[in-house]
Amino acid sequence: MIILLNGSFGVGKTTVARILHNYLPGSTIYNPEWVGSFLMRAPKWIKFKRTGANDFQHIELWRKSTITGIRLYHWFTAGTVIVPMTFSNRDYFDEVVTGIKSFELELRIFCLKASLDTIKTRLTQRGTQIQGKESEWIARRIVECSNAYLDNSFGEPIDTEYRSAKDVADHIATLITLKQ
Repeated sequence: MIILLNGSFGVGKTTVARILHNYLPGSTIYNPEWVGSFLMRAPKWIKFKRTGANDFQHIELWRKSTITGIRLYHWFTAGTVIVPMTFSNRDYFDEVVTGIKSFELELRIFCLKASLDTIKTRLTQRGTQIQGKESEWIARRIVECSNAYLDNSFGEPIDTEYRSAKDVADHIATLITLKQ
């Protein structure tokens, strides 16, 4: 099984993924952000096919490597692969989901949601700047995510407002009947 945890930056995807990982013996977490960060730091003379700037999700290689990475983790792991990701572009989301479904039919997709104010508070509490010149990108992206997630096509909605990460993970575990 593969579990995709979609949601805005600061909503708690990685924390929920770690809790689910503890619930699921043999599971692993694959975070495609690692590859994205590497691609964004690649020398400028390396030209990637991209459809936008300042976000690794615009890089076609990142989307393809995300599918390949999930497939490799799935192949080498006896258990569930848990993937925390932030998609607000429906075409990119669909591309990755279609790629995953080509090798794994047991795919559960959850979209963790919270209000924009809650997201801002959580990001600030973890030390992420959300205002000022150096934080324009994150400020723009959290608004994009909040607007995009009004569409329930980004995964089964899971409300994280006023809930701890453990409560959210327990709820997801119940939904996938992993925890009684």
